[in-house]
Amino acid sequence: MESYNLVLVIVAVATLAVAWLPSLLKEYPLSYPILFVIGGWLLYQLPVSLPDPSPLANPKLTTHLTELCVIIALTGTGLKIDRRFSLRGWRLPIRLVWLTMTVTIAVFSVIAWGWAGWPMASALLLAASLAPTDPVLAGDVQVGDPNEGQEDSVRFALTAEAGLNDGMAFPFVYMAIMLAQTVSASTADFTHWALYALAFRVGVGILGGWLSGQLLSYLIFGLPQRISIKTTAYGFVALAVTLVSYGLTELAHGYGFLAVFIAAITIRSRERTHEYHTYMHAFSDQIERLLIALLLLLFGGAIAKGMLAALTWQDALLGLLLVFIIRPLVGWITLGGTGARGLKRWIIAGFGIRGIGSLFYIAYALDHASFADPARIWSLTGWTILLSVFLHGMLSTPVMKRLDSQRVIVNN
Repeated sequence: MESYNLVLVIVAVATLAVAWLPSLLKEYPLSYPILFVIGGWLLYQLPVSLPDPSPLANPKLTTHLTELCVIIALTGTGLKIDRRFSLRGWRLPIRLVWLTMTVTIAVFSVIAWGWAGWPMASALLLAASLAPTDPVLAGDVQVGDPNEGQEDSVRFALTAEAGLNDGMAFPFVYMAIMLAQTVSASTADFTHWALYALAFRVGVGILGGWLSGQLLSYLIFGLPQRISIKTTAYGFVALAVTLVSYGLTELAHGYGFLAVFIAAITIRSRERTHEYHTYMHAFSDQIERLLIALLLLLFGGAIAKGMLAALTWQDALLGLLLVFIIRPLVGWITLGGTGARGLKRWIIAGFGIRGIGSLFYIAYALDHASFADPARIWSLTGWTILLSVFLHGMLSTPVMKRLDSQRVIVNN
């Protein structure tokens, strides 16, 4: 009972911190995720009984908690994008998803396999899990609330990328699972992967998201006024958007992450200035921040309890290479011809933040196949996320201020 009451107090303090810290820290080179990770580490140094934070010891809980956090974040991400979808208008995030992420996965997996000695299946799993930009922890470099106007090309590119690539990374996770389940993959295995895991499931994810968005748009905006939704229920609608689009698409064997984002984008395209969008996004954002706080406290606790114990110097270097060299350099090269130049191009290339989505992919894959040395996989994943949380958390405020100041100078 004492442990339970202590957990309640911790949750209450975390909830208050989520409410206050973003505003308190907005002018400083420090993000609230950093403080939650540190707070979690400190909590698990205390001589008190707390839940086991290890993802290796709690695979199902890790999978479902991170899954819930990601899909709620994807709803909020889609609802706050003001720009209408078009291939030209969305060329930056589309390039980041289909080329930047794919090349990053290829480069990282080859280095991990050829230099650090990882089995190919594990190398590909790590690459696919760590390559996507996280929709959960990238809030400081994303666009503002719906119709707020803070949607320059850099913020838009990073926001839309975070929304799209969590679903688009899944085919590579499935390829890693396939390699882990077979001694030697055949041409038939790769053909099945291309047709089912890549083409079919991505297609169903896009179609399922669009259909869900159209249906929910009609329920929200198209029904007669006499049965319209009350203001107090807007948040429940946002939750329904998340769960309906994700659940139905997963039942149809599509990628639910992709569907949730597409559904939110579809709803956002209807009645773009309606207050529903603001209220739905606000509710999603509140739930997301609470889940972030709890997950980061547990992540900090996992670090304190030895999550990085299996980290080798080669793996530590791999994490550094990904965060400091591979993603920024691949991003800068692959963005050629998109119109992004100078500081804007480097910011888009460099702010591929790793986070909660990576934890989900690793937990999901380890639950579906036997990979060599899971403790080492978790160590490298935790190390890379830790690097990203601290590096991008400290750089996001000054870098975005610099970007805004350049735009003011140009406009004047």
